Amino acid sequence: MAEKKSLLKEMRETFFLHPIAAHFSNGLIPVAVLYLMLTLPEGDQFFEHTVEHLIIIVLFAIPVSFFSGIHDWTTNYKRAKTPVFINKIRLSILLFVLVAATVVIRLSVPEVMYHNDWLHWVYIALLFTTLPVVTLLGHYGGKLAGAAKLAAARRKKDEA
Repeated sequence: MAEKKSLLKEMRETFFLHPIAAHFSNGLIPVAVLYLMLTLPEGDQFFEHTVEHLIIIVLFAIPVSFFSGIHDWTTNYKRAKTPVFINKIRLSILLFVLVAATVVIRLSVPEVMYHNDWLHWVYIALLFTTLPVVTLLGHYGGKLAGAAKLAAARRKKDEA
């Protein structure tokens, strides 16, 4: 009978920062876009303030995701320069630039959503552009996770 591990010991052995950080920031961006869409018809300031708070949180979460991903890439994949990794790195940098630009606009022009000028539309476009970026990041992360599961299943089969 296998010995039962404590939750704390199991967490220490199986805790992976990168997937947690990646899902955190990549999950908040669609919520920010949803609140942006709720803001558009009526200009509701409460929804708009939620967008502001979410994108600021995401701005701080992206570097955690990026650098933990670089650590995992170095540790687990010996910095293999495959298209999946190169795409994830480039998309992560793009995501950071997009989110940083939205935060800069929002903090420097707090009323950006209440003026119908070019900056208003740039702000909205930047936020909407983050959606396909996080979708692709998730897609490539899923490809890596799927490949890792297949490799583990093959090793288990070969051992049997």
